[in-house]
Amino acid sequence: SGQDVVSILQLVQNLMHGDDDQQGQRRMQYVGEQGHMALLGHSLAAYISVLERERLRKLTTRILSDTTLWLCRLFRYENGSAYYHEDDREGLVKVCRLVINTHYEDYATEGFTMLSSKHPVIYQSAACRPGLGQHLCSQLALPLSCLCIVPCNTMFGSLHQMDVALLDKLIRDDRESGKVPLLLIANAGTPGAGHTDKLSRLKELCVQYNMWLHVEGVNLATLALGQVSSAVTAATKCDSMTLTPGPWLGLPAVPAVTLYRHEDPALSLAAGLTSSQPVEKLRALPLWLSLQYLGHDGILQRIKHASQLVSTLPTSFWMPTLMHSSSGGSVEGYFAGERDVLDVLNRWLGEQLAQQVPLSGVDVVELEDEGTCVRFSPLMTAAALGTQENDVAALVEKLGEMIPVLSCTLRYRQDFKDEVLQQASLSYIEDLSWPGLGGVRYEPRATDLDEDKRQHSVEKINNDLLKKLMELDTDLYFSGGPEFCEEKNCIFIGMATEDLDVAELVETIVSIGREIEESGKLFENMTEVVRRGIQEAELQLQKANEEKLMEEGVLRQIPLVGPVLNWFSPVQASVKGRTFNLAEGIDVLKGIKCHKVAHSTTCCFGKLASIYRMFL
Repeated sequence: SGQDVVSILQLVQNLMHGDDDQQGQRRMQYVGEQGHMALLGHSLAAYISVLERERLRKLTTRILSDTTLWLCRLFRYENGSAYYHEDDREGLVKVCRLVINTHYEDYATEGFTMLSSKHPVIYQSAACRPGLGQHLCSQLALPLSCLCIVPCNTMFGSLHQMDVALLDKLIRDDRESGKVPLLLIANAGTPGAGHTDKLSRLKELCVQYNMWLHVEGVNLATLALGQVSSAVTAATKCDSMTLTPGPWLGLPAVPAVTLYRHEDPALSLAAGLTSSQPVEKLRALPLWLSLQYLGHDGILQRIKHASQLVSTLPTSFWMPTLMHSSSGGSVEGYFAGERDVLDVLNRWLGEQLAQQVPLSGVDVVELEDEGTCVRFSPLMTAAALGTQENDVAALVEKLGEMIPVLSCTLRYRQDFKDEVLQQASLSYIEDLSWPGLGGVRYEPRATDLDEDKRQHSVEKINNDLLKKLMELDTDLYFSGGPEFCEEKNCIFIGMATEDLDVAELVETIVSIGREIEESGKLFENMTEVVRRGIQEAELQLQKANEEKLMEEGVLRQIPLVGPVLNWFSPVQASVKGRTFNLAEGIDVLKGIKCHKVAHSTTCCFGKLASIYRMFL
């Protein structure tokens, strides 16, 4: 029979917020007024879509033309058209279709058969976001052989910039082999490091070989500023560019925008860059509302603020993304060749910074040459998080505290390994995924135990040892190891500080482990003494009962007859006692000092004496 509106909305609310106990962890992202304007656009678009067709056409045309004009002026892209899309890769897919239709005149009717004789080639930098080229080929039904990955510089220039000379050679080789160079994807701010390709030189190559140049990247946001680097300004001459104003301006649920220049509207329509359906033009409505709310000054203020946040950091940076890797500089020599160790330490650094300074928006990225790095990219995070200069100051302060810790850990890691290997009772555990000094396992010295008993002993001793170490008054962190560690019954030591004495630490682990092992042996010895004593007492009691039966006779054991005989002829039975010596097992452990086991021995005696009294 259906449900009323109130019940349905209550259901939605319950699904959004879930369990009240988890409300603090599931709190929704803060949305300011400009965010509410963007969200309002989606609701308005649904209402507007039911207008009378002619009025809807006029309204959507106005919204689309206004938004496109504002964006082209704001980002210095003259005479451009715009395509609005939810997936930020979709605009590039449509542009590729446009370029294919331009190069292959009969593609609309003949399809892929037109491409079989002359394969198209799409070039992209090795520094582009992962999976972009594969997504293009999948959406365009092209084989992966149509994708050419251009390496970055290896000798001159930035390691994150496309190698222009090598690109030129690749294009010439493809043309000579009968292929059609179609499109080049360049970066104005690589996803990982924020580097900008040599766009001016790339544009010259594209003109020379009749190719389409598409640019994307976070640095395109700086085109709205008064002062822009010449490297980024060259992007205004490209054939198309993809903008992501949502994260730049802190606007939730607004579409990405691909600006492009093309003179044939029929081909643009065939590629899907334009539509005759008014409803599809309403995708621009959330952005249309938000841009009007912020105004030109508000937009510039947000982009300028994010750019200035990077400049407040007292270190070298790549505008507008700062990268930090603790593997650089003087610490690299401490653990040369241990790329995995450096990566895991940098990952720990990024996680700690993100946890302790959440408004900074730092995250961890994997780069091909540098490995794991900590990234600070305020243009992508500051507007949504509300990052301020004091947050950056807190970030710098935490970096100042953690970098020395990383350096000390790298220095002491090998020393710790060497010290552990010198101890016969310790095994060193090699786990490159552990952010700290390393891991150890205490190995019992007893060799007469079978494998099951030995494993049980190792588990018990190391568990007790971990508890004892965690009770120590020290800044060191002790753990049972990573969640998916293959090694069991281990103790892992975390980050080290400058005042750490590695030799003393290892000696402490050995000393506490030996004490736990010897205490366990004492308890096992006392247990064996009690067991033998109880067995002997049971035999003596059985023997006493037999002697009593022989001495008193069978008749005296009968319930009614026995008391009468005992009254007429009392038996003079002697009282016999039975004892055993609890201390006779102590001689086995002559090497144990009294002050180390006094407490545990007293406890054992008390418990075992109680057990003995119970059996007797």
